[in-house]
Parts: sequence; C-alpha cells; structure tokens
Amino acid sequence: MNKILFFVIISLFLISSCAQKRGTIRESSYSSSSQKQEQVSPTPQFSVFKGASKGKAVKPEEIKEEKISEKEKGFGIKEGNIESENAGFKLRDIHFDFDSYTIKPQDIPYLEKLAEWLNSHPEYKLRIEGNCDERGSELYNLALGKRRAEAAKKFLVNLGVDPDRITTVSYGEERPIDPRHCEEAWAKNRRDHFVLYK
Repeated sequence: MNKILFFVIISLFLISSCAQKRGTIRESSYSSSSQKQEQVSPTPQFSVFKGASKGKAVKPEEIKEEKISEKEKGFGIKEGNIESENAGFKLRDIHFDFDSYTIKPQDIPYLEKLAEWLNSHPEYKLRIEGNCDERGSELYNLALGKRRAEAAKKFLVNLGVDPDRITTVSYGEERPIDPRHCEEAWAKNRRDHFVLYK
C-alpha cells in the first residue's frame, strides 16, 4: 500500500513539474512573439550604435526606407547586375566591420571609380542596399543597414554625384548571401550592395 501511495505521489509530482515546464515554454514563446510585436518601440534590444555620433539611441524614424519602383527591382547580385554589365561598369559589394557603418580604406578606390563613372553617365541611377549579419535585433539591424547605405551615399555625394540619383534601402538581416552561422558568413553579410538602373 505504501508503495502505491509513493508511486501516486511521485507521479503527481512529475506531472506538476511537466506542467510548470510547459507553462514556462509557452511564456517564453509568448515573450518572443510579443517582442516581435513591440519592435516599433523607440528602444531596440541594442539601443546605441558603436561609433555613432555622441552615442545617440536608434530611433524608429531613422530606419524609414525609400520606396523601390518596379523598374529598380530585379537588378541585384543574384541577377548578375545585368544593367551594370551592359553599362560597362562592374559593381561589387563593400563590406563593414561588426557593428560599424564606417567605410573601409580598401573600399575607397572602388567608390571613387563608381562616383567618376556615375558622373560621366548621368542617365543611370543607383540604389544602395544596406545589409547586416544576423546578430542583434531586427530593428537594430534595419537601422544599422540604413546607416551603412547612407554612409556610402554620403561618400559618393561628396565626390560630386547628384544625391537625387541615389536611393538607399535597408534590408537589415533579411538578405544574407551566406546563410551559415559563423564569422566568415557574417563578414560576407555585413555589406552595401549596389544596383544601377535607368
């Protein structure tokens, strides 16, 4: 009789433990889904950009994107930069350090050539697509991608390119070119991608 009573008590204890664990799992998945819904809040998971001027917090209004026309779509890296090849200029991505939107010295000569080419081909426009690796919140990565695209635009405008010919968009972490979860992949995904169109 004692053995049966002992077995019943142990069974009830195990059932109650499982119920508590399930409640915890449900609660944590609810938390993550509510985080997704709250990503419009003014304070993202990582609120300050490393190297940002005066350490200002990221604000949602900083990640507004310009609309992309149907004509602009379809000239990305996966399509082989058809328009840029036809135009006689081979586009390539520029890459960034982790948590940074500073143009690297090795990319400056390329951007100078791109600016020179754009200034001599006024019939073309340029879209700069800012991208991030998968680390950080979705909102943070959208803001960081926007800053990366804007940094390249500012560089080109300083070299004489009409700012009205350059649009910027941030894809955050949405468009990785390397889906792996390692430093080599993340380094490839932290980039600005350039698209020419008419």
